[in-house]
Amino acid sequence: MEPVFADFSTDPAQLSNALVAHHRCGIAPSHLALGAGGYVRLDFTVGEREEVAEAVVAVTVLGAGAPMDVLLNGKALAEELATPEDGGHGDPRVTVLSVPGELLAAGDNLLEIRNPEGAEGLLRLRAVTVDPAHDRERSERARAARTAGRSVVAFTTEVRAPGATVWQAGPRLLFHIDHIDHIDGVHSGDSGERAVPAHLAWRGADGSEAAIGLRADLSGFQGHRTTADGAVVEYRGTLADRRAYPEGTAGAPLHRFSTEEGHDGAWSPSGELRLLLDDGGAPVRRVSWTDRRGTTASVVLGSAGGPAAREPVGELRNITRTVVDVEASDEFDLVGEVAENLLTRSWSKWLANDETAELDFTLERPAAVAVYRLTSANDAPERDPRDWELQGSHDGGHWTTVDSRTGERFRQRHETKEYAVASPASYAHYRLGITSNQGSDQTQLSRVQFLVAEAPAAGPARRAADFTGYRTPRGGDPVGYRGTSVPGPWSDTSGREEGEEAGQALRKLLAGDLGDTARGLDDAARLIGKLAAYLKNP
Repeated sequence: MEPVFADFSTDPAQLSNALVAHHRCGIAPSHLALGAGGYVRLDFTVGEREEVAEAVVAVTVLGAGAPMDVLLNGKALAEELATPEDGGHGDPRVTVLSVPGELLAAGDNLLEIRNPEGAEGLLRLRAVTVDPAHDRERSERARAARTAGRSVVAFTTEVRAPGATVWQAGPRLLFHIDHIDHIDGVHSGDSGERAVPAHLAWRGADGSEAAIGLRADLSGFQGHRTTADGAVVEYRGTLADRRAYPEGTAGAPLHRFSTEEGHDGAWSPSGELRLLLDDGGAPVRRVSWTDRRGTTASVVLGSAGGPAAREPVGELRNITRTVVDVEASDEFDLVGEVAENLLTRSWSKWLANDETAELDFTLERPAAVAVYRLTSANDAPERDPRDWELQGSHDGGHWTTVDSRTGERFRQRHETKEYAVASPASYAHYRLGITSNQGSDQTQLSRVQFLVAEAPAAGPARRAADFTGYRTPRGGDPVGYRGTSVPGPWSDTSGREEGEEAGQALRKLLAGDLGDTARGLDDAARLIGKLAAYLKNP
């Protein structure tokens, strides 16, 4: 009996030997939500010559919501079956039902999961599998092997201070870790566990750190973060998206390395490492992980060029237009001399009735400011800033100084002066903290601009030059591990937009990819026929 599964924890759903239709059903990122009277139907096949004495149906739901009816070929396997309690945490719960062999038909079969009419609440369906009783893990193994191929993973995140009760939204976390052995292009861990970390830790170029433990199905994680200025927060995430490489990596800081392993001082080729980790903050410099097979690895990026090896700097690009909000500690709004004037090209200005002031800028997206410019106002040179700090922040609460100046002086009115940031790092918020001016009890500026350094012509993604580290296989001894950057851009990171609109419509109808269900020409013909019937009678 071919493995039968429908995994709704990803979009599109993963299907094997099954065609899926649904009614009164909402498609959520991690499940299908069935309203009262809603159902999901799995149309699957049992081979003509197969004899199955007994089978099992496993239904995975989230939380303890509405009851469910389960029918196979019109026969009830369960009616108004209550979901096992989960303590109110919304964790996946699995119900296993026995199926007498005589209920399975040679050829087409129809399994139906229902939320009964009049039921209160939603039935949040995450996965369904059908297996012979003597090999109950068959579908799970097949599903895990296919899921492992979706190794580009994105999470929505939340953070909170220790002891606090309220979680706050954090930046998206995106990662992809995959090692391809040098023999025949085989992925390490081809048992279906490849590219599936159990633990992951990293350190940013600004000194920030994070460590997380991931659920077995990658539906979420729990961990902690330390900001660049030393503040510690709790850190958790919920799966937002999983894609097969290279989808989802365009424009992301993807690194590709040709690697070697060192044994007793001798180095030998060990394949290719693809590494992507983007937490919305500074570029990553160190990454450590343990996969579900027990292999541990740790690498430090940029080691070949010395500490935090610098990439070539391209042309500067002005990103001031991406500032979506500016707030000042004080402004003279009676005559319109407000902080918003700092973002315009006019000769207007901002004025604060204080010898010190703070200006907070929020960007549309995080950026590594390499250069900033200040323009003096139209009059009163004694109001010009003299001493200040430029600070960056990921969350608007914890700040890191990226540049500081003392004793500065503008020689004339409407003069623009440019200042370089020694070690640019990506931040969503920037603060200009003016600590003193030229002697007045008021402070003013005409304009503030932010610029970033474009990447060299090799491509848009930031790539480290080299890495050094180690790997330890389960039960083995650690070995040296080093890599050399593979030049880009790479052809396998191009977009795949052809047929996207049609694909979206198909997913809404079938909640899955038809191509994944076919195992040969006969299967393909049968499924195309069923698809035509569903399209004709939705």
